[in-house]
Amino acid sequence: MNRAQVIEKLEAFFRSQPGQTFSFKQIFKQLKFDTHPLKMLAIDVMEEMAWDDFLVRVTDSSYRLADNTQVMEGTFVAKANGKNSVIPDGTDKPIFVAERNSLFAMNGDRVRFSLMARRRNHIREAMVTEVIQRKKDQFVGRLQVDEDLAFLIPQEPLSASIIIPKTKLMKGKTDDRAVVKVVAWPDASHRNILAEVIDVLGEKGNNDVEMNTILVQYGLPYKYPKEVEDAANEISDVISEEEIAKREDFRDVWTCTIDPHDAKDFDDALSLRMLDDGKYEVGVHIADVSHYVKEGSIIDKEARARATSIYLVDRTIPMLPERLCNYICSLRPDEEKLAYSVIFTLDEEAEIKDYRIVHTVIKSNRRYAYEEVQKIISPTPTIPSREGDKDASDPYAEQLKTLDRLAKKLRERRFKNGSVRFDREEMRFDIDETGKPVRCYFKRSLDANKLIEEFMLLANKTVAESIGKVKKDKKAKTLPYRVHDNPDPQKLETLRSFVVKFGYKLKSTSTKGATARALNALMDECEGKNEQNAIQLVALRAMMKAKYSTHNIGHFGLAFDYYTHFTSPIRRYPDTMVHRLLTHYAEGGKSANQDKYEELCEHSSEMEQIAANAERDSIKYKMVEFMSQFIGQEFDAHVSGITSYGIYAEIDENHCEGMIAIRDLNDDYYEFDERNFCLVGRRRHNRYSLGDALRIKVAKANLDKKQLDFVLAED
Repeated sequence: MNRAQVIEKLEAFFRSQPGQTFSFKQIFKQLKFDTHPLKMLAIDVMEEMAWDDFLVRVTDSSYRLADNTQVMEGTFVAKANGKNSVIPDGTDKPIFVAERNSLFAMNGDRVRFSLMARRRNHIREAMVTEVIQRKKDQFVGRLQVDEDLAFLIPQEPLSASIIIPKTKLMKGKTDDRAVVKVVAWPDASHRNILAEVIDVLGEKGNNDVEMNTILVQYGLPYKYPKEVEDAANEISDVISEEEIAKREDFRDVWTCTIDPHDAKDFDDALSLRMLDDGKYEVGVHIADVSHYVKEGSIIDKEARARATSIYLVDRTIPMLPERLCNYICSLRPDEEKLAYSVIFTLDEEAEIKDYRIVHTVIKSNRRYAYEEVQKIISPTPTIPSREGDKDASDPYAEQLKTLDRLAKKLRERRFKNGSVRFDREEMRFDIDETGKPVRCYFKRSLDANKLIEEFMLLANKTVAESIGKVKKDKKAKTLPYRVHDNPDPQKLETLRSFVVKFGYKLKSTSTKGATARALNALMDECEGKNEQNAIQLVALRAMMKAKYSTHNIGHFGLAFDYYTHFTSPIRRYPDTMVHRLLTHYAEGGKSANQDKYEELCEHSSEMEQIAANAERDSIKYKMVEFMSQFIGQEFDAHVSGITSYGIYAEIDENHCEGMIAIRDLNDDYYEFDERNFCLVGRRRHNRYSLGDALRIKVAKANLDKKQLDFVLAED
């Protein structure tokens, strides 16, 4: 078969089955390309067809027919370096948009665009033809007030300048952080954004101002509406005898909460009692938020819009008004509280013999900090005492040790069943009364954290199974699940190639459980080694993001077929949705509207990601602020990231990360080897790879950009 015949066969094959993706194996089998030369010719032809936009390459070994529509819709992605792109609907593959072809689109805008004729040996390009919908019409940044005009220097990359009439400044002055609302967008007549100030946050550099700036940048609330707080203040904290009579009474059962030492919103508690047959009754008690927050109320609407509490370095921006989250709903010690509980009967091996999901009334005996519990269940001098910590000879020590023993059995079984183990460290700061960081350190999960985690996972899994696990001929009722898809196969292959360089092997697998076990074996093998962080980073990039959905696909990371979020309704709106649906179904209600709940799941997933980005930015800001006192000082570090424009290096003693720009590597001309995650010198072949040890000097700390600049130390 000659080239023209192969082209003809492939064209007919793909045209007859639009929208379907085919692997090489499927194509060769259906077209009877059964010789090696014929297969190689077909691969070459498909590569050319993809270049000519007849086919779309889905993976390295699969293609589908391209949608020949030249005008499409998608989301615009703006970059500070001008390398903008548009992501078409239905795909995650970006298409480059030059600044001159962006039509002043802003990051996140919904746009209509057309594909430009592709030049040989050039990447595909698009041209924005219409901005359909603006992502936002408010921006935050630093004011610059000149003699005639005022400008806002925004926190994010924009393709146009923001001009403010001096009559619309609200007394803002140069270097103040301000929030502006757009009055007019750029068009053919003018290339600037016209805006007016709607709030002056305060002077640049002030801690409160900078944290609020981060919140506004992501479109997150930095004030709580007064009318919502007023509605919360009208809610009674008195629990009636009538309400208690409807519930299981756990007030006389030993119960405790275990949280961070500075927590105020205690939304989960554990109870324990021995049963006559030697088994244990463990209660996972969750704040009964849905009893107080009625669907459709003003408090509910605000909570739904926020969808999550936000945890910045020095503050919490709560989902619920303070009266509810820190007082009425919070499971505070020595106070009677309403809860929604999963009560387990467990044997000595932590096997579930029975469970029930019930509304309860509880009274916590004691509020513990993680550090206190850790000293009781695993006495060690490495856990520092905090002011106010109680003595380790606690009257409830035996209960805590029993819960810890059961949790460890649950954890061991979970990993045996294929749960993925990623023990990531979290950066923490000690800050003074002005918000300035005085100490930077990393925190790992201790047994006390894991104790709580295991019982929360068990409750979430059990609740999901109670609704989702039905007989084959029955359809499960609507429920928001917490789902986590299988890892990206291509990224797993990248990880496999990457770890070989360090002498490790990631086994090829065909099942979810086997993939998880292979990942765990790799994590165990590299633990404590220089390359551990680098390998964990590349492994995490292969993972999909967990999200909320009414379409259950299971949770890969936890190796659970059914999983939801039930245990934190004070700080997560999906948990409140789950509580309401459980109550509705327990009362004999019909399955809820799936489309309505899927829309709420999508919103919650989006808000969770936005909140995570804001939290990350607050950590970056504090990291740069902390390191600004060490300009000119040298530290031992290691390579934590490689890009085409430089090396990211992480200081060993405090894990603060900065960048060595490629222009500062002046001993050679370096090229970026993306496949092998390294920079290679063209003349001397010097190589910088992930995990390499370095000696760096802190060169610059830019708080506005939240960037640390390093250079290599002289030696």
